[in-house]
Amino acid sequence: MKKINIGDFKIQSQINIKDLPTTYDLGADKKDIKEAMRAVSKDLADIQNAMYAHGKYAVLFCIQGMDTAGKDSLIREVFKEFNVRGIVAHSFKKPTELELKHDYLWRHYIALPARGKFGIFNRTHYENVLVTRVHPNYLKYENMPGIKSIKDVNEAFWTRRFEEINNFEKHISDNGTIIFKFFLNLSKEEQKNRLLRRLNRPDKQWKFSADDLKERKLWDKYQACYEDVLNRSSKPHAPWFNIPADDKPTARYIVAKILYDTLKTYTDIKEPELPEKEKANIGLYKQELENE
Repeated sequence: MKKINIGDFKIQSQINIKDLPTTYDLGADKKDIKEAMRAVSKDLADIQNAMYAHGKYAVLFCIQGMDTAGKDSLIREVFKEFNVRGIVAHSFKKPTELELKHDYLWRHYIALPARGKFGIFNRTHYENVLVTRVHPNYLKYENMPGIKSIKDVNEAFWTRRFEEINNFEKHISDNGTIIFKFFLNLSKEEQKNRLLRRLNRPDKQWKFSADDLKERKLWDKYQACYEDVLNRSSKPHAPWFNIPADDKPTARYIVAKILYDTLKTYTDIKEPELPEKEKANIGLYKQELENE
């Protein structure tokens, strides 16, 4: 199987989204990819256990992509070996009445993982420069000062919002959160195939909504917004990774390997040792239990 080079997927310079691949050849068959995925998932679980005991870092796992890109199934497969005590997942939908009474980042702040835990943002704070940019009329519900109509939402507004998001990520990174941001890059043709599969399979039809087709008609607008997101907000402390997503098993393995290879570079993440006094008395503790 081809060795994964993190640099091949990390957004490190200005990109044109049309030049980013949606497919990737691992040089292996489905069985080998499945076995490799199982192995790296278990390795990640070992790191999670050490991080939970260590309690100094949190991990924020952010995933974005067009409808049908495979976000839910990727999360399921990457984290299937994890202990539930060390992971918290959030799927951000339409803001609630309470959330709309706060600034747009509030609901993301309160969902951040504690040190020692993995937090998953399935759809993320970037929805605020993606969906709301494609549908700026959604902003009227935020009831923001200075925004009386859509005409008030200009380029300066979006520049400020990107700056706020970048500052948000820099702040949590400086305070011990390791940030991963994955863009599942799906081709328009593959999205069509997946929507058709949903319609053709009775057990999958519940996933389909007529709104999926309405949003598909806005494909080019979404792609332009994603391109802007990748170019404006991929930073050394919070990089974006372009994940070719036309093949789900390949995408899952690439994401898992990027997570594992990156976290392994944190050599200070270790399970704490017992205090010297207790370590010296291990024999006595064992004897006490065995003599019960």
